[in-house]
Amino acid sequence: MTRATAVRAVLAVAVLLVSVFITLTMSPRLGLDLQGGTRIVLQARDTATVEADRETTDRTLEVLRQRIDSLGVSEPTLTRSGEDRIIVELPDVQDPRQATEVIGRTAQLTFHAVEGPGTEKPEEKTPDGEPSDGKTPAPDTDPDRLTLPDEQGRLLALGEPRLSGAGVEDAKAAFDAQGGAGWTVSLEFRKGAGQDWKKLTGEAACHPAGDDRRRVAIVLDEKVISSPQVDPSVGCRAGLPSGATQITGSFSADEARDLALLIKGGALPVPVEIVEQRTVGPTLGAAAIDASAQAALIGAAATALFITVVYRLFGALAAVALGAYGVISYAALIALGVTLTLPGLAGFVLAIGMAVDANVLVFERAREECADRPKRSLRSALTTGFQKAWSAVADSNATTLIAAGLLFFLGSGPVKGFGVTLAIGVVASMFSALVIARALTEIAANSRFVSDYRGVNGIGRPGAVRTWLDRKDPKLFRKSARWLVVSAALVAFAVAGIVVRGVDLGVEFTGGRLVEYSTSRPVDVETARDSIAAAGFGDAEVTTAGDGDLSVRTGKLDNDGEHALRAALAEEGGETTKVRDELIGPSLGDELRRNALIALGVAVAVQLAYLAVRFRWTFAVASVVAMVHDVILVVGAFAWLGRPVDGIFLAALLTVIGYSVNDSVVVFDRVRELWGANRRTPLDTIARRAVLQTVPRTVNTGMGALFILVALAVLGGDSLADFALALLIGIVVGTWSSVFTAVPGALALERSAKAPPPPAPGKGKGTSRGKARGARRDPLDNGARV
Repeated sequence: MTRATAVRAVLAVAVLLVSVFITLTMSPRLGLDLQGGTRIVLQARDTATVEADRETTDRTLEVLRQRIDSLGVSEPTLTRSGEDRIIVELPDVQDPRQATEVIGRTAQLTFHAVEGPGTEKPEEKTPDGEPSDGKTPAPDTDPDRLTLPDEQGRLLALGEPRLSGAGVEDAKAAFDAQGGAGWTVSLEFRKGAGQDWKKLTGEAACHPAGDDRRRVAIVLDEKVISSPQVDPSVGCRAGLPSGATQITGSFSADEARDLALLIKGGALPVPVEIVEQRTVGPTLGAAAIDASAQAALIGAAATALFITVVYRLFGALAAVALGAYGVISYAALIALGVTLTLPGLAGFVLAIGMAVDANVLVFERAREECADRPKRSLRSALTTGFQKAWSAVADSNATTLIAAGLLFFLGSGPVKGFGVTLAIGVVASMFSALVIARALTEIAANSRFVSDYRGVNGIGRPGAVRTWLDRKDPKLFRKSARWLVVSAALVAFAVAGIVVRGVDLGVEFTGGRLVEYSTSRPVDVETARDSIAAAGFGDAEVTTAGDGDLSVRTGKLDNDGEHALRAALAEEGGETTKVRDELIGPSLGDELRRNALIALGVAVAVQLAYLAVRFRWTFAVASVVAMVHDVILVVGAFAWLGRPVDGIFLAALLTVIGYSVNDSVVVFDRVRELWGANRRTPLDTIARRAVLQTVPRTVNTGMGALFILVALAVLGGDSLADFALALLIGIVVGTWSSVFTAVPGALALERSAKAPPPPAPGKGKGTSRGKARGARRDPLDNGARV
């Protein structure tokens, strides 16, 4: 064992031990879409006097935190997003009506002197002389005089606001057992506001006990939440000092706490608007976790079995490294405190299938070395395989990391989690392949038995795919333009689907509300549609979802309306449970749709820039054309199939972009290498050789991902089926386009390009390094020569 192998082995064991310790002692943070609960996104709005900037949004967040804490929700999370958005996460909250009611109280809290009894505004009459509604007559709305009903419904005439809720330092509910007052609310004001309060209560104390004018009204959202009398013991003009103010009454514990909350947290610096609301039932999250776990186990087992059959012993060692990858990436997610969302969980499962890519690249390179020099030692062929595969491994993983970064920075909500888990998976897979798998295979290669019996190690003989291609030697690019015609025809068919069938944009991109219900008795779609229409929701779209569930999609629908809609379904279906609920405001829908287009545009530009730096501009343009080709085909397929295009689909589409460029990078990396070594050989011949040499890698890597995706599509349910379907289509068309779109496109561009062929390996930049590497001796070569 060489020193480098020993270092890799020690490093692998250390990282694995730490990962196992983290996995056994720490628990993952589950997102609301997995544990169940409600997620609300609030948009702070400007007022005539206050701008909704970072500072005012932070103060608004703290006020909302005090309000939310009063609901008794277990471990609520409030965070600021950007300059003027607040994300509220409420675990286990299935009916968000109370939460949105508390959050939505946006008016300023004010304190008023009571000027006496108020007068009623005359009832409004309808044309037939009846009252406009059966409610209590509205209060007087004289602009010079505010008249509101008190807690018992009696109208009070109120003076101008004397101080606002911004002056309240604290408000506490407490039980006064000693004085016998029961539950009370104690007030404490800030320094300047305390003097205003003392003056206000001192003026009220000048009126006799029982007089309405001896009261002080506390108003929130044009509603009197409390109007206490000033105690008879307080003298005229004396007033109540800040720390000695106590509101008494026949309060219950909940009433006292609610009043203290409203007084202390009632004043929001700026109004807020709910632009997004998502509710997921606990059964849906648990089912998604179980389905993903089953898909991961079945897909990983199938992938491990496949690479073991293809690469024998070395494939089995790569499967062991694949298991280590799963432990390391899972531990990294826990250690970094990443919130695991449903798309993130799917990304974690998908990365298992993609983690074999680096091993396949190395093993195929080692097979080529053994085929070119049959008497070469197994250890030497393996080392050369790792060296020659490095550039393709680095470039292909870099393009995937770019896609993951775009998902994180331009995605929204749970889609960000997919970007994080995908990025962690890429880094962990490189460690698994280049450290763990390399240490295991190098140790095995030192064995005489493994080295002598080429059929055992898995790389000593060419694989079945390579042997068949060498025997057939197809002339793929003799007329390369015909492949471009086929690709153009496929794009035309996809565009026809987009134009004819249209793209079914999800509620994320259109705005509106999508609610999924589970009923105790089966209800067909027509019956459900009739019941909902009879309840006043005639524009609602009703479809089936999952195992007999009903999906209802509407335009504008508040929480009270959703409750009425659920009650209408319950009349036909018995007990009705809300499984999933998504509400997207129109402004956020426009923004998400715009961001999706920006994400796709940035993905194209960034991948083009990266490839232009790493390769020739002709290769970069051809790769990006193939990538756009793949995007159009995936979107067109969903249009023809009538599947929804939502945020999770966008995550799948950006992953397809990374995968497509990944495949093109591997092919063009080999074209660059062969063309540099054979500068006088025609480029179409070079391209044919490069494709034939890389096809085994493309097939074997694609099979690893396909096993995982098929398991997700079959076991993942509705929540993951569309995601897996998009990736399945993307991998198939990406494999096609990397060979039959990107390569013919590059050949067509090179015919008009005047740039010379790339330099031969070891020449140009990095010459000295190339010579040093070339002079490095085989580890099993003692240097003796005759």
